[in-house]
Amino acid sequence: MKLILASNSPRRRELLGGLDIPYEVHVIKGIDESYPDSLPVNEVAGFIAQKKAAPYKDWFADTQSVPSDIKMTDDTVIVTADTVVAVDDKILGKPVSKEDAHSMLRMISGRTHQVYTGVCLMSAKCEKHFSVSTDVTFRKLTDEEIYYYIDNYKPFDKAGAYGIQEWIGYIGVTRLEGSYFNVMGLPVQRINDELRMMAQLL
Repeated sequence: MKLILASNSPRRRELLGGLDIPYEVHVIKGIDESYPDSLPVNEVAGFIAQKKAAPYKDWFADTQSVPSDIKMTDDTVIVTADTVVAVDDKILGKPVSKEDAHSMLRMISGRTHQVYTGVCLMSAKCEKHFSVSTDVTFRKLTDEEIYYYIDNYKPFDKAGAYGIQEWIGYIGVTRLEGSYFNVMGLPVQRINDELRMMAQLL
């Protein structure tokens, strides 16, 4: 089995690499990641993951559409994913400024929030999609701690304005219910299980 990870996230590359399955990275640019306002929060990540996967279907239908540096085989699986952070059913995206990051971290300070990662696994013969949820609890953070984290770690590429694997996670997270790696951006245990089942069909 060979995987093609459709993500530029260094964290997702690191996590997928931990499964010891060969993979390449190729991202189709310009994919619309919008979603209906009426969509329940716990379905948003899965919805976007499927939207990210849709353009790759052409690769299986028409080999001429495959980039020259990508070799498609019968057991090739495309992996797409999206992660959202939510508190009180409000989605926290990537912060656009220092003030925005501070506001988000104040919202999750001293309480529990949810992290949802949607995943789509697509091969020539089958497609699987699922979402994994993790509850994350932070102790109450001081403004000094929040600004220290923002100034030193610049979490502007992270949903919810934090990376659990960074300093803020070390000093702030008091409880985790679910997959730690899901919070980092890829529920690798579930992905591994799903890939093992897919391998029987390829």
